[in-house]
Amino acid sequence: MDTLASLEGMCNCTAIRKAARYLTASYDKILAPANLRATQFTILQKLAVNGQTSITKLATKIGMDRTTLASNLKPLEREGLVTVATSAGDRRTRNIEITESGRARLAKALPLWKSAQARFEENFGATEAAELRSRLRAVLDTGLDPWAE
Repeated sequence: MDTLASLEGMCNCTAIRKAARYLTASYDKILAPANLRATQFTILQKLAVNGQTSITKLATKIGMDRTTLASNLKPLEREGLVTVATSAGDRRTRNIEITESGRARLAKALPLWKSAQARFEENFGATEAAELRSRLRAVLDTGLDPWAE
């Protein structure tokens, strides 16, 4: 048990997840008037910028496994914010595209998202926030390869 006690506060994964849950809840609260959660905002934003894409490619872009992304797409599809269709070129591939309703919802959410960003940077520091994003992007290059087949 002494070894376990010495681990308190040392786990990188726990620290990142705790901070991620805190920020996600904060962004979710601020985005609530647009009826979007932070993850949904990210999905719509990526689709608006990059256009139609496959579930696999979108999952890679946002750092999420395909199964979790597919679950996150269901409510967006039900609300008519995205379309999910089998690819004409490869029946195994499902393509996602943002709809006009999705673009309208994203436009409604954008000022709210900007507000969340501004609040975080005001409290954390703009320079520190930029450095944090840079360091977190570097985590993705650690070679741990969590979704490798």
